[in-house]
Amino acid sequence: MSPDKLTPDEDQPGPLESDSEKADSAGSQSVGSDSAGPDGPGSDGVGLGSVKRGWVRPGWIVDPGEAEAAALALDEGDPGWRELFDVPPVHSGGYPEVAYFAGNSLGLRPKATRVELLEDLDSWGRWGVDGHHDADRPWLPYHALLTEPAARLVGALPAETVVMNSLTVNLHLLMVSFYRPTADRFKIVIEDAAFPSDSYAVRSQAAFHGYSPDAAVVRLRPRDGEDVLRTPDVIEAIGPDVALVLLGGVNYLTGELMDIPAITAAGHAAGAVVGWDLAHAVGNVPLSLHEWDVDFAAWCSYKYLNSGPGALAGAFVHERHLDAGLPRFEGWWSTEEASRFEMAPESRPPASADAWQVSNPPIFSMSPVRTSLEIFDKVGISVLRERSLRLTAYLEKLLAGITATRPLTVITPTDPLRRGAQLSLRIGGGLRAGALSETLRFEHGVIADAREPDVLRLAPVPLYSLYHDCWRAVEALAEAVPENA
Repeated sequence: MSPDKLTPDEDQPGPLESDSEKADSAGSQSVGSDSAGPDGPGSDGVGLGSVKRGWVRPGWIVDPGEAEAAALALDEGDPGWRELFDVPPVHSGGYPEVAYFAGNSLGLRPKATRVELLEDLDSWGRWGVDGHHDADRPWLPYHALLTEPAARLVGALPAETVVMNSLTVNLHLLMVSFYRPTADRFKIVIEDAAFPSDSYAVRSQAAFHGYSPDAAVVRLRPRDGEDVLRTPDVIEAIGPDVALVLLGGVNYLTGELMDIPAITAAGHAAGAVVGWDLAHAVGNVPLSLHEWDVDFAAWCSYKYLNSGPGALAGAFVHERHLDAGLPRFEGWWSTEEASRFEMAPESRPPASADAWQVSNPPIFSMSPVRTSLEIFDKVGISVLRERSLRLTAYLEKLLAGITATRPLTVITPTDPLRRGAQLSLRIGGGLRAGALSETLRFEHGVIADAREPDVLRLAPVPLYSLYHDCWRAVEALAEAVPENA
């Protein structure tokens, strides 16, 4: 399906426009705010790009009071690429397929994955060891098939990008190079609400270097009464004793999109190294890691990249570090390809992110990542981001129609430029997130992700989620969560 199907007729009103906005609109507009408040300072979109409004047929109104027919009409004009994916069947709720909002935990399987993975498996049966050179997709250079599309997706040079290992393994390998503490500069800045694996990783790195994790790790908390971090508060925390800033590009719990270029620049100005965990950002929002001068980054591929449970991860190392003589852990795949089979006792690492590889790549784990990256190449992350903004705004407006009278609070920033596809709900009234998630699944066929004790995460993924899915989710929540007494 061509991405051109989302190209708007620019003389038609958009779903996010009020009557007053139509008069000022000229076919495209940046979405954002310069105001400050509980969501923190607004963003001018520097490095993130302006966002074109989604345009739909005249008469379509995105409003919490609209009925199911309106959601179906929106899907007719802005359908996404659902036909490329296997959507699980539903056993409740009266619909043939689930309304799937857990793509921020595990993305759906592309239909092409099974076909292309079996092709790679069949090459093993046909060629045996000769498949390293003679398979339809030869195994020896197989990882290079992923390099350029991964680089395009994260805004990097191919030499700066490698697909390998799993996320936390990559973070450790990168911190071997980039966390070089001294007596005066040894602290690591993370979010207090960082994903636990990141917290474990940085604490263990501090301990490995002989520092107390409690003294070395600085945990950033939102201001009292707020749910997300403010960029000035993050920047203020980067003092002269900070060796490393390691934050999530999009926070896994709240869905907050951090100001990556501003924080990276501030970290460098303070003399710190700045790295990013992009698990919830890659495939979700446009990235420009090279342009933003990020030192290093790592991401997984099983969420928005739809590459399967435990899929291979990715890593980025900025070009200026590639030939800087940084310490690294090395193995067979760390040496340049031309010398790999010389069986020499010393490696000759290439001046690229490939030098951070250690082991022979697992071909059958790379295959689903390659298939997924082809989809992103064909559709384009900018096109996906535009549809994501429309979908998430629609879900937000529907939620606004029920949260005022129920113990439900959206804790994700309201500024579209400060979030990705995810909206997180804090649940009150004595309800637990896990129990509510099960009710949505078994009684309504809505798959959401729970983080105990009180956060329910909904991620309308632009590749395969529908406006009708959003309608189903909000209808289910309205039924499952009693109104305030």
